[in-house]
Amino acid sequence: MFKSILGSIGIAAIILLAIFTLIYNKLVRIKNLVNEAWSGIDIQLKRRYDLIPNIVATVKGYSDHEANTLTKVTQLRTIAMGASSIDDKIRAEAALTTSLKSLFAVAENYPDLKASANFTNLQTELSNIEEQLQLARRYYNAVARDYNNSIQVFPNNLVANFLAYQPQPFFEVNHDVERQAPKVSF
Repeated sequence: MFKSILGSIGIAAIILLAIFTLIYNKLVRIKNLVNEAWSGIDIQLKRRYDLIPNIVATVKGYSDHEANTLTKVTQLRTIAMGASSIDDKIRAEAALTTSLKSLFAVAENYPDLKASANFTNLQTELSNIEEQLQLARRYYNAVARDYNNSIQVFPNNLVANFLAYQPQPFFEVNHDVERQAPKVSF
């Protein structure tokens, strides 16, 4: 009888260990997907950071008295590049995006600048980067959603809480200005 109870406890322990291992491996896989998705965003942000000085220099050549806007874009780029956490990066990127919109609004006041092939090429390149960035953000958000669901459902939440897994933030629009549709006038 005693051997039977010990045998049952041993089998139950093996089953629990197997379940724990399966859940742990699933959480590790999805956490790695979140890291991979964030890396995709980071790559596109690096491309954008590298392009911004060229845009600023080009605009500066045409508009010396717009120094405030140029300085702000440069400062926000530096802040965004130095952001360490995902939450800080999201906030810094929102501010940088708004600042870049201001920079391009300034460029609208300079017909020679708008006609410049260099400026047009930089705008096209930035537009392509922004499109890739939007796709990378969408992928990240999908993976973050799956990860957050995985660590919050039962019985995964028992393992996730034991291992101190934390939900991942979404990369989303945080400013009302960004939520507004652009105004187009002809």
